[in-house]
Amino acid sequence: MFEGQSQSELDALMKSDPEFRQLYHRHRELDKQVLDAELGVLPLDDTTLGRMKKEKLNAKDRLTRMFATRRH
Repeated sequence: MFEGQSQSELDALMKSDPEFRQLYHRHRELDKQVLDAELGVLPLDDTTLGRMKKEKLNAKDRLTRMFATRRH
């Protein structure tokens, strides 16, 4: 998600900001669940999968904004 960004900056933000850390872990959890559903490992209906994808995208957008704001 933060390709091309300094891992040390990301690590520092993860340590210093509990909200960022929690949202980051939630995004990773959703990413795994969506992938599992798309592979057929996790049976989900289309509505639930769509909701999860939307939540994942919202989390990514918010994380990106938080990262950019705290870097400057």
